[in-house]
Amino acid sequence: MIDYRAELNPAQLEAVNSLEGAVLVIAGAGSGKTRTIVYRLARLVESGVPASSILLLTFTRKAAREMLERAGRLLGRQEECGGEAWVQGGTFHSFAYLVLRLFQPEGYGRAATVLDADDALGLLQICREDLRLGKGDRSFPQDRAVLAILSKSRNREQPLEEVLRRDFAHLLPHADNLAMLEKAYAVMKRERALLDYDDLLFELETLLRRRPEALNWCRRRYRYLMVDEFQDTNLVQARLAALLAGGEAGPPGTEPGGGNIMAVGDDAQSIYAFRGANVRNILDFTGVWPQARLIRLEENYRSVQPVLDLCNTVLDNAKSAYRKHLFTRRTGGALPQVLRPLSDLSQGEMAAAKVAELLRLYPPGEIAVLFRAGYQSYHTEARLNRLGITFRKYGGQRYTEAAHVRDVLAFVRLLLNPLDFAAFRRVTAFIRGIGGKTAFKLHQALQAGESAVLEKACLRYPELGAQLEFLDGLRLNPGPPALILRAILDHYQPILEQLYPDDYPRRLLGLEELAGIALNYEDLDLFAADLSLSEPDESVDNRPLSGDRREQVTLSTIHSAKGLEWEAVLVLDLVEERFPSRQALLREEDFEEERRLMYVACTRAKSYLGLFVPASLHDRRSGGRLPALPSPFVRELPPTLYEEWREGFLGLASPRPRSAVETCDYERSGPEMPGYEALAPLDASADVFADRPAAAALTPASSLGYCTHKLFGRGKLVRFMPPDKYQVHFPGFGLKVILAAYLSVEDKA
Repeated sequence: MIDYRAELNPAQLEAVNSLEGAVLVIAGAGSGKTRTIVYRLARLVESGVPASSILLLTFTRKAAREMLERAGRLLGRQEECGGEAWVQGGTFHSFAYLVLRLFQPEGYGRAATVLDADDALGLLQICREDLRLGKGDRSFPQDRAVLAILSKSRNREQPLEEVLRRDFAHLLPHADNLAMLEKAYAVMKRERALLDYDDLLFELETLLRRRPEALNWCRRRYRYLMVDEFQDTNLVQARLAALLAGGEAGPPGTEPGGGNIMAVGDDAQSIYAFRGANVRNILDFTGVWPQARLIRLEENYRSVQPVLDLCNTVLDNAKSAYRKHLFTRRTGGALPQVLRPLSDLSQGEMAAAKVAELLRLYPPGEIAVLFRAGYQSYHTEARLNRLGITFRKYGGQRYTEAAHVRDVLAFVRLLLNPLDFAAFRRVTAFIRGIGGKTAFKLHQALQAGESAVLEKACLRYPELGAQLEFLDGLRLNPGPPALILRAILDHYQPILEQLYPDDYPRRLLGLEELAGIALNYEDLDLFAADLSLSEPDESVDNRPLSGDRREQVTLSTIHSAKGLEWEAVLVLDLVEERFPSRQALLREEDFEEERRLMYVACTRAKSYLGLFVPASLHDRRSGGRLPALPSPFVRELPPTLYEEWREGFLGLASPRPRSAVETCDYERSGPEMPGYEALAPLDASADVFADRPAAAALTPASSLGYCTHKLFGRGKLVRFMPPDKYQVHFPGFGLKVILAAYLSVEDKA
């Protein structure tokens, strides 16, 4: 007999002993969710429930297998694992395939077969070719992207045009053609008795709603249903769970379900809406099952209490949530840190320095740098490379490995070495009609100085002439790396849109970060060398390794880091329009998911948590800096929950004690951002500042009046700071120090 009381805390024990009826377990981060599921499986079997009548649905086969094996070891029945008489476990899709094999879905002339990803892609390509869609149109999305869009529409159960409008606005001109392709693909699958991955769930639902013998078989066979990660279910998965357990009525002739269902998950960790996950499934569970028992797992076995206090506060302002309060029996622990670099450019330096500092306390495998989107780590990657700190990146390519970044670097390499064949081949590959052999012949002509050959080629391929003229122009008019990168990006953007029609807006964001990195260099060759000397990443994995994680620092998107933990965690770019993203600020449901993403990021930390909030962001249009408003998830944090460190003008970070007045201003109006005289662009004649007033527009005598600033709006002049600056209070931004030349004083008369 298993001594459950000795092995489990009171909340876990309550969940494990809840064997009948509907149960919802809200498992907070690090609260022993998997342990609870394993012990409940063992408790069911030990109480006399036939193991084969238990169905465990998870989101990966690996997770199901590990849970079933652990339960088998607990009971001393390892030899039964995987057999017909043992608990049945797997994904929703594998379960759907099992049932559809026994009960052929309607509307198919013969037994349906399942397409793998490559087969589905091939079938879609046939449909597109039959419809003659996208032929000669480089802006038409590639087949793999189309398949992903159709899958998103299916899983969200949203019309295709709505999905395009929300997530792929640049593809809206192709909406009608994509709708035609969607219909043709569905018809061809049905005519050929084929099912793709998404079809499995919807065909199973149709089967269970129309054929009572199929639903009766499922309900008789599986009397006890357990669903892991319920917050990640999509709409059809939640409906299937309700059908199987009896929460929804079946067709006439269906026997009542047993009503025994346990859903385990955490609404606060629902972060996969882009895959179709719907947080309402877990929030509305008690609506489907009014008699459900609600159990909260709140004791955390991962983090120190100061980290948990901050994590709890992140959720305090959630619009809809199961309220919970994470606590731990671990003693001690330092306050998290809010680190405020002057800009996103210096954030990489500050983050890399913090990693170097943490390496004196923890092994590399216990340190992680997390971010909202892959491009946000570029500055940090560059600095880590220069410091010789090895890392592995997940959930996004290293900047030097991304195809669009390599395209831009090819232009840089040709400026430094016109005879770099690899770079020449990459640049000429953009041109229709120039393949590898032609590029090699042209490169030989370049080496030999055969201008006649090149002139003839430029007449045949006008785009080649444009590329060579552009490179010659840059070579004849050199400038600092930042200006060279700006020119290359402006030249490359139309090419980018043609080469990558599916997601060029996302790639462009990454290139802007690359341009920002160039601001730290005075010599183009050093810039190129630092990027080229980064070690190649051997991993093609999409998630960090757990358990025997390699001894390298982890860089990861937050989505890829879910379910993992590190002693020390840094979170980058906690400013509005980056985290939360610009799109998320437009819709409440998206904003709330960003809040949950913040919670997931913070709960990965065991001992140290550092939140980076740059005071300004590089603006590609002006070449200067724009003020960055801290993420609302940071602004909501009481100052007692963290230490604040700020970067000074010499690049050194120091703790900043806050007075009561300053704290109040920070909480209500945003952070004080010192040094905004640096808002002046690299090129002072840039159009954005062309109409700025002369410095003489303000004098010390005007310091009690009001003024206007292009970026901050109307503000109250507080004091004059000789020889040419003013301290101004701007509602919504707080106190700023601004050059007089950028302020327009209001006439007090």
